Amino acid sequence: MSIKLPQLIADFVQAKNDHNSDAVIACFANDAIVHDEGQEIRGTNAIKKWTDASIEKYQFTLEATALVERDKETVLTAQVSGNFDGSPASLDFHFIINEGRISMLSIRLTGD
Repeated sequence: MSIKLPQLIADFVQAKNDHNSDAVIACFANDAIVHDEGQEIRGTNAIKKWTDASIEKYQFTLEATALVERDKETVLTAQVSGNFDGSPASLDFHFIINEGRISMLSIRLTGD
């Protein structure tokens, strides 16, 4: 299924799939916050470390399967495949975007 993604989210997905942490953090505001696996990651320096660690640990790729925009949040559902138990898994990426950059991202199992 081919889904038309907003450019910033398309750039984020491409950077993740290319395992390019510099391109990933270019999508984020300097004071952005990420919630993933019970952690809160604040700021682009910490987000880069989180990105590098997750790329090394999971060696994952994302395939967009759905996109919903509601209120101030954009939710991307993606099939995530990689080196982890339960792969592939469906994850929801909850984005809040301000001034052309991701200000908040929360990653959850689809349905949680």
